[in-house]
Amino acid sequence: MTPAPDRQPAQPYGQPPTIIINNSSSATASATAFIGGGGLRYRRQSLWVHFWLFMFTAGIGNVFYAVHVSRWNRDRGL
Repeated sequence: MTPAPDRQPAQPYGQPPTIIINNSSSATASATAFIGGGGLRYRRQSLWVHFWLFMFTAGIGNVFYAVHVSRWNRDRGL
């Protein structure tokens, strides 16, 4: 007997195995960092952002970017 074209043939071994991806070690480490407050990092000025802002905004964008990064660090007490 051949199976009908719209039906898949029966698998002789039953159900396919359930695949479980266990990322508990990395999830636990990142959760601990945020719970303990260690997840807040000091934000640095980027040389490449400053370069492209200088090229495209004649330096005005650099001022806004520098103020943004400085304010971000100050608001978080870093």
